[in-house]
Amino acid sequence: MTGGKLRVIVVDDHTVMRAGVVALLASETGIEIVGEAGDGRAALGLVERHDPDVALVDLRMPVLDGVATTAEVVRCFPRTRVLILTTYDTDAEIERAVEAGAIGYLLKDTTREQLADAIHAAARGETVLAPRVAERLVARMRQPAQIPLTAREADVLNAVADGLTNAEIGRRLVIAEATVKTHLLRLFAKLDVNDRTRAVVVAMERGLLHRP
Repeated sequence: MTGGKLRVIVVDDHTVMRAGVVALLASETGIEIVGEAGDGRAALGLVERHDPDVALVDLRMPVLDGVATTAEVVRCFPRTRVLILTTYDTDAEIERAVEAGAIGYLLKDTTREQLADAIHAAARGETVLAPRVAERLVARMRQPAQIPLTAREADVLNAVADGLTNAEIGRRLVIAEATVKTHLLRLFAKLDVNDRTRAVVVAMERGLLHRP
């Protein structure tokens, strides 16, 4: 912090969005934008050069994405707090960012006042979450313990994700079509869904199914 102002960098590959964030914060007397970057690799150079208090980082960027950038900042420049500012609010995205070391997670519909307050809070070492993100995390914590998939259930679900019919899944896995249907019913119950597509989506969101 210099002259009582928090030093901030803005990292976003969308030029218009990045300029909008900079303009949004221009009138904040307690915040100084000391650099802008369009990808994570360039952001690391800015952090090394300017030693900012807070880095506002988008999630999906070329060269080095927001999660990888966060992890590198936390590892190499621990004084700088990373505050994610993105449009994505899925459980998987939130968890990846938090696990990488982000101190906060905001969405791009955040108001100027909320963004400024979040930057100050992050600089103090306080966790900052957009209300919608906080609600998702609380709801996730209230869910019953996750039941893992069996190896065969994962095989069936991967085949579903490949677009195979029940008969085709049976031929791939060398099991009866009726057995495929039984596995699907068990999967629906475990994942609390009622169709094949939703089963794949939920399993991936929960980290139960990994696709190449």
